[in-house]
Amino acid sequence: MIVWVNGAFGSGKSTLVEELRPRWPQALVLDPEMVGFVLRTIVDVPTGDFQDLRLWRRQVAAMAIGLVEEYDRPLLVPMTLVNPEYLGEVFDALREEGIEVHHFFLKVPEEVLHARIDGRSFTPDDPAQDEQVRTWCKSKLAACLAAVDTLPPDTVLLDGESTPEELAATVLARVGVTETATETAGAAGADDTP
Repeated sequence: MIVWVNGAFGSGKSTLVEELRPRWPQALVLDPEMVGFVLRTIVDVPTGDFQDLRLWRRQVAAMAIGLVEEYDRPLLVPMTLVNPEYLGEVFDALREEGIEVHHFFLKVPEEVLHARIDGRSFTPDDPAQDEQVRTWCKSKLAACLAAVDTLPPDTVLLDGESTPEELAATVLARVGVTETATETAGAAGADDTP
C-alpha cells in the first residue's frame, strides 16, 4: 500500500508524514525530491523542475514499487505532484504492479501557504538561495491550487489547516489502520530483527 500525501508547497505534507511515522511504525517513507536532487547532479533540468524529466517520474514509480515489493511494508510519500499527466503516469505505473494507492491532497488557503513558505528556511546558510527557493515555491502555488479541480476522483481532500494529529488520525482511519494495529505492527517489526 502507498499513501501519497499531495498538496501545494507549504501545505504540510512532510509535517503530516512525520506525524504518521510514530503512529504507523511499519510504514517506510520515500521522499521523491531526493530522486530529483540526484538526477540534478547527473543531467541538466532545462525547465528547472525535475518533475518534467520523464526519468524522474519513472524512477519515483520504480523506487516506490521496489520498496513495497522488497520490504512488504506500506509506503508514505510526501510529494507535490499536480500535473495531471505526470500524476497519472506515476499512479498508473504503481497500480499496474497491483499496488493499492491512497491519494490525499491537503487543501490550504493561498494566504496561509504564502505565510508558511515565508516562515520556512530552506538553506539557512545561504540567504540568497533561501529566497530563491521561496520565490520558486510561490511561483508554483497557482498551479497547485488549481489542481484541486483535476485530481483523480478517488483523491481524499484534507483540510490542511487541521492539526497534524487530526490529519494523521483521518489518514489512518481512511486506510484502515488503527492505533492498536500500529502498535501491533511496530511490535511485530521489532520481533523480526535479529
